[in-house]
Amino acid sequence: MNPAELQNKLIAVARRQPADDRVPYAFEKRVMALVAARKVVDRWAFGLWRAALSCAALALVCGAASLFLPATADTGNDLSQDFENTLLASLDQGDVSP
Repeated sequence: MNPAELQNKLIAVARRQPADDRVPYAFEKRVMALVAARKVVDRWAFGLWRAALSCAALALVCGAASLFLPATADTGNDLSQDFENTLLASLDQGDVSP
């Protein structure tokens, strides 16, 4: 919840209550100073840092694997040529006249 919104709601509820003589002088100021001084903890920060560190570790492992593992032998298959032949296969079939 937004701390400013919480503060406004608490003040609105407190103003509806009748004044009590047993409350010490400037008690509300001390309470509000403590509420304002309290640090808001971001619950997502820890999880996001863990995710960022795990992604960085995975990137390092993949980079090391690509550098140190032996390359596979090239079988002569060129992906770009296979892709082009697949796309042009329908055109080649249309060129054949009976």
